[in-house]
Amino acid sequence: MRFFYKNYIILFAIVLLVYPAHAQKSAVPEPTSFVDPYIGAGGHGHVFVGASVPFGAVQVGPDNHYKGWDWCSGYNYADSLTIGFAQTHLSGTGIGDLADILIMPYTGHVRLDEGITVVKIPGTGNQVAANGRREVEQVSENSFSSRYSHKQEKVQPGYYSVKLLNYDVDVELTASERVAFHRYHFPAGKEAHIIIDLQTGINSKSFDCNIKKIDNYTLVGRRRSNGWAKNRWIFFAIKSSVPIANFMAYSNDNAVDGDDATGDNIKGLITFNKAPATVMLKVGISPVSPENALDNIQTEIPDWNFERVVKEANDKWNKELSKIKIETRRLSDKKIFYTALFHTMIDPAIFNDHNGDYRGTDKQVYHHPGFTNYSIFSTWDTYRAADPLYLLLEPNRVGDMVNSLLAIYDQQKYLPVWPLDGWETGTMVGISSMQIVDEACLKGIRGFDADHAYEAVKNTSESDRYGLDYVKKLQYMPSDRVNRSTARALEYGVSDGSTALLAEQMGKTADYEYYTKRAKEYKMYFDPADGFIKGKLADGSFAPNYSPFSTKNGLYAEGNGWQYLWLVPQDVHGLIELLGGDKGFNNKLDSLFVAKAPTPEGDLADLTGEIGQYAHGDEPSHATAYLYNFSGEQWKTVEKTRYISKNFYPNNPDGVIGNEDCGQMSAWYVFSAMGFYPVFPASGKYIIGSPVVSKATIPTTSGVPFTIESVSNSDANIYIQRITFNGKPYPYSYITYKDMMKGGLLKIIMGSKPNYKFGAAKEYRP
Repeated sequence: MRFFYKNYIILFAIVLLVYPAHAQKSAVPEPTSFVDPYIGAGGHGHVFVGASVPFGAVQVGPDNHYKGWDWCSGYNYADSLTIGFAQTHLSGTGIGDLADILIMPYTGHVRLDEGITVVKIPGTGNQVAANGRREVEQVSENSFSSRYSHKQEKVQPGYYSVKLLNYDVDVELTASERVAFHRYHFPAGKEAHIIIDLQTGINSKSFDCNIKKIDNYTLVGRRRSNGWAKNRWIFFAIKSSVPIANFMAYSNDNAVDGDDATGDNIKGLITFNKAPATVMLKVGISPVSPENALDNIQTEIPDWNFERVVKEANDKWNKELSKIKIETRRLSDKKIFYTALFHTMIDPAIFNDHNGDYRGTDKQVYHHPGFTNYSIFSTWDTYRAADPLYLLLEPNRVGDMVNSLLAIYDQQKYLPVWPLDGWETGTMVGISSMQIVDEACLKGIRGFDADHAYEAVKNTSESDRYGLDYVKKLQYMPSDRVNRSTARALEYGVSDGSTALLAEQMGKTADYEYYTKRAKEYKMYFDPADGFIKGKLADGSFAPNYSPFSTKNGLYAEGNGWQYLWLVPQDVHGLIELLGGDKGFNNKLDSLFVAKAPTPEGDLADLTGEIGQYAHGDEPSHATAYLYNFSGEQWKTVEKTRYISKNFYPNNPDGVIGNEDCGQMSAWYVFSAMGFYPVFPASGKYIIGSPVVSKATIPTTSGVPFTIESVSNSDANIYIQRITFNGKPYPYSYITYKDMMKGGLLKIIMGSKPNYKFGAAKEYRP
C-alpha cells in the first residue's frame, strides 16, 4: 500500500509539472472578462452601451426614447423601452448627436412610429407610486418600440443582446470597424418587419435622406442631419442574409411608389409574411458613398459567420486592454480598472473607409491620405489624461490622430476645438488640440511632420479666433467683451506653456521666450485682495460683484472661481508664489476641499463629484488634487486621490460621477489607480499619487516594460513611506516620461501613516 501511495505521489507531481503549466496559462482570464459596460450607463455617465471594436467607426447599440441630457449616448440604465438599434453613438458627451440609421425588428401589424405613450399610474393621483414615479411609458398601438429587461440583456466588449418583450424577438449585435452585424431571432409563424428609420436621431433633424433597394439582398442610402454637428453626411449599405421579397419606402410615413425614396423624413420597411427563424443584416457605413459602404462590408465581414465576428471583436478588445497588466487585491478593483480602460478606447472614432477615403471639414472627399482619419475629439476634456494615456498605449494611433487634426487645420486654417464627423462644433473653451499636438511632438511620436505640426500650433495660437485677438492686443481677454473669458485665457495658458516647451526643443529661442511669457499672463487675472483668478474688464479693472462660488458669472466654463484658481499646470510654482508660498498655497488648497457656498448662487447643482468646492464630475478639477506634490505635502495628494477613486468610481451603473466625455473621466481613474497622473502633460512629468492596484505594467518605447508595484497596499495603508526605482532609493514625488520609457520597476512601500518627509524637499518636487 505504501509503495502504491509513493508512486502515486510521484506520478501526480509529474502531472503538476507538465500539465498545469499549460492549463494555468490557458485559464488566465482575459481582460474583457473584467469589463462591465453598464458601469457609467446610469446617472450622468452617458457611456455608450452596445457593440463596437476599439476606436471603431461603428458603435451599434440600443436606443431609448430620447428624454434629454442623460440620454446623450442613446441609452440610460434606468430606462426599459427601446426604439431600436442605431449604428453610431457618442460616449459620455454632454451634448447628444448621431444615432444614425435606426433599425428595429418587430412582429404583428405595420408600425411606423418610434414614439411612446406616457400614462398616469392608476391610483396615484398627485402622489408618486412606490417606484417614485407618477407616470409610466407604454408602447402605443402604432409604435415599433418595445419593452426590455436587464435580466434578458447581455453586453460585453464587442457584443450586445436583448429580448424585445413586446414581440418575443431576440436581437444580437456585434461589429467590425466600419460594419455593424445584426442577428434577429423571430418567433415561428409570425408576420415580421424590420424598419430602417433615417428620420430618428439624437438631438438632430434629418434632411435630404435616401433609401433604395438595389437587389433582393441589398439596400443603400444616406442620412443627412443638422444637430450638434451641422450638415452631417453618413452613407450606408445593408446586406440581408435572406431575400428582401417585400420592401416599402416611406416619406413622412406615406408609402412611395417604387423602391427608392428621398426626402427629409425617410423610412424603409422589410416585411416577412412568415418570418424566417433567423435574419442577419450587415450594415456598412461610410462618410463618402454607399459604394464605399458596400466595399467596407465586403472587406471587413465578407461572410455570415456571426460567432467569428464576435470572437474577432473580443480579440481586438483583449489586445488593446492587455497593454496594461494589473494585479489587484479585490476583483471589483480589477473590474473598475478594465472598464475604465475600455471606456477610453471607444473614441476618438475612425472616420474613413477601408480604402482610406474620408470627407473633410470642407466637405471635400480625400483619397489615399496616407493615414487613418479619426474624428470625435473632445479635446477640452481629453488633453488632460485620455490623450496622454494614448501616448503611452497607442503611439501609432496617436500619429494618425495628430495627422487627422493637422488635416482639419489644412482645411479650415486653424486647429479644431471639438471636431465631430466633418464638422467643427467649436464646443467649450480654448483650442486644446494645440497641447495635444505639442505633447505628441515633445514625446517623439512618429508618423507626422513635426514642422507642419508646429506651424499649425503657432498659426492657430496667433490667430484672431475665440478671443485670441484680445490676447495679442491686451495680453488678456476682457470679460465685458468675451464670454467665459477667464476660462478661455487659462486654457490658452496651458497651450502656450506646451508650445513654449516644443519651441525650446526645436531650438526656436524667440518663440520659446514669447510663449513662456504668454503662459504666465494668467497672473493678470489674479486679485491679491482675496486670492482668486477673476475676470478683467476692457478698462483693466476687475469684474464687479465677484463671487468665487458662482458658476453663472460668465467668466468660467462649467465651474467657478474655486475650481479655476488651480488651472495653471504650466506654472504651478508661479501660482504658489502668488498665494504666499508653500504655506499660503497649501492653506488655500485645503480650503478648496471644505469651502461651502454661503448663498444659493454658489450651488453646484450643475456639477457633480463635490468635495467642498472641488468638483470631480467636470474636467477643470481633474489635476487639482495632485498639486500638493508641488508644495511639499504629497501625503495630502494621497488622501484626496484615494478618496476620489473609492467614492466616485463605484462598481455599478452610477460608476462614473460625471459625463464620461469620450474617455477623460475614466482616464483619470486609469492613471490614478496605477499611482501617477500627468498634471501638465507636455512637461513629461507624471505626479505620483497613491496606487489602488497592487501592480501595473505598461509597455515602453525601449521594449522593457515599466512596472509600478505597491507593497503592503490596503485600504488603511494608503500613504507612501518610501520608493525605490530599479532597486535604488527614489525620493522624488514624480517620475519622468524619459525614465519611464527606459523601463524598470518603481516599487512603492505603503503604510498607514503619512511620511511627511517624502517629497517635501524642494529638490524632490515636480
